[in-house]
Amino acid sequence: MLNKEFFNPRTLAIVGASSHLEKVGGILMQKAMNSKCKIIPINPGHSELFGIKCFKSILEVKEKIDLAVIAVPRDFVFSSFEECGKKGVKNVIIISAGFSEVGDKVSEFRLNQIAKKYKINFLGPNCFGIFNPKINLDLTFAKTAPQRGHTVFISQSGALWSYLADLDLGFSGFVGLGNMADLEFNDFIEHFSQDKDTKKIILYVEKLKDGKRFIEVCKKAIASGKKIYAVKAGASEQGAKAAFSHTASLASDYEIYKGAFKQAGVIFSQSIEEALNLKKINITKNSNFGKKVIVLTNAGGAGALASDYLALKNYDIILNRDLLGTANSFDYKKALSESYNVDWILIIVTPQKMTDLDNIARVVVEANKVGKKVIPIFLGKESMLEANKIFKNNNLIYFNDFPSFLNSL
Repeated sequence: MLNKEFFNPRTLAIVGASSHLEKVGGILMQKAMNSKCKIIPINPGHSELFGIKCFKSILEVKEKIDLAVIAVPRDFVFSSFEECGKKGVKNVIIISAGFSEVGDKVSEFRLNQIAKKYKINFLGPNCFGIFNPKINLDLTFAKTAPQRGHTVFISQSGALWSYLADLDLGFSGFVGLGNMADLEFNDFIEHFSQDKDTKKIILYVEKLKDGKRFIEVCKKAIASGKKIYAVKAGASEQGAKAAFSHTASLASDYEIYKGAFKQAGVIFSQSIEEALNLKKINITKNSNFGKKVIVLTNAGGAGALASDYLALKNYDIILNRDLLGTANSFDYKKALSESYNVDWILIIVTPQKMTDLDNIARVVVEANKVGKKVIPIFLGKESMLEANKIFKNNNLIYFNDFPSFLNSL
């Protein structure tokens, strides 16, 4: 059971804090300073960051820390986590990747052992963080922050939040679950079922850890007046494979999950846009798309959903490659420079802080000029205006959401 300090910390330590705004530690510092929390940077290489005293270790901090965020290279996560335990920190978010999603289950088990030893609730690893508008706390890499509203998004794909946060919608919270080594769907559904501001809970699911408890907590949340919607990755073999490579969650037994959702009273949605009741855009059908396609994305969840959508329309997905959330125009250019025996390439981009959207748009334009058929889906609205102009000026087909793209197939 979550304690109230997890989403409402008075003191927040950022382990791996940085002055470089293109790095995760810098992005988190910049965003956290806008919150109502007292920020405590931890980095042995600095004595001060943004005018705030910086500590070499969390063990040097005298006051109680309600929440710690770990954003350091993988090999330093264990010692940082252990120090959080020794300090008595009970709530930790591990942003760092390189665990079960790349096949290293042993290291992830090691995190669980440390958490058990010190009785720590932790989110992650390989996660996108949290968002709580009540205290203006944004511990994510999303380029934009949404206005306050009554919907919470709990997702195994953090980068999908970058897309939703960029739309004209209101949210009461967000949780990027990552690998769910400890805290998972049930913990946060339970938490938000008691939140007066939250009326709707939307889930992006690759795999559930405890289906029986899921049904129980959803029934209780719905009985308390909440509506719960679920979008499930893994409708196709390709989508299931993409989801597994994303968070090490095998998105299998799709129909069984649909049955569990029904039993729990959860509304099953074909897409996130459907769950949000977003207006569908009518697009003229394009019959020039061949059947062989590859998917390149900076959002694993979006790639998994795209694979499902394409497979259900009988497209042959030769490759689904997650370039990771840190991907920039150089990474997309390098991926597009490779030779593929396909009819076209689907590029999916979400607006994260480190994403140079306009340059990626130019890379897509140049790839089309040299004869490659590249179709871009730049998920979002506010952050995509300049990229959209680049596409328009070059007479290139582009999309800002999945429904309009699907209507074009």
